[in-house]
Amino acid sequence: MANNGAGHIAALIERMGRLMNSDAHAGALLPVQWEVLRYLARANRFSRTPAALGAYLGLTKGTVSQTLRVLEGKGFVCKGVDPRDRRRRRLSLSQEARRLLREDPLAETAAAARHLSERQRETLTGTLESMLRVRLAARHRQPFGMCRDCRYFARRHAVGAPHYCLLLKEPLAEEESLAICHEQRPVA
Repeated sequence: MANNGAGHIAALIERMGRLMNSDAHAGALLPVQWEVLRYLARANRFSRTPAALGAYLGLTKGTVSQTLRVLEGKGFVCKGVDPRDRRRRRLSLSQEARRLLREDPLAETAAAARHLSERQRETLTGTLESMLRVRLAARHRQPFGMCRDCRYFARRHAVGAPHYCLLLKEPLAEEESLAICHEQRPVA
């Protein structure tokens, strides 16, 4: 296999994934549990549901339910009822989970990325995002992009706080514009 071909790229990504998975096993949680905490920390209020979590991570309902039960038992995740739809559950992180995320084993990979030049980071980010879009589209899965990059995002909207989601008809705070959303549709 050539060192510059598509197969080599896939092998490098796989190896990085194995290193990251190994790092995650060294902590207090299993890799999937870390992924759940990371997702909940990055997701907007509309996307912190068991269904959206399962869609983002590509997990079955049973795996999501079991993982959430363990994290809830450890005091890291709290389940609440959605005030708009009492059948829907909303998830949130406890203060202990937020503290634990400051010790996230993914930080070692982020530190390695900081050794790249800004141009290298921008190129790598764009390349990986393109590859991810292709893989997600091939499996008919949602992109889960940032609110601010969505076709339904209205910056500094008259009824916003200061922004607005035109799809969900909800005001969005500035920090929510940087969160990922299961409803996100990229600007064409």
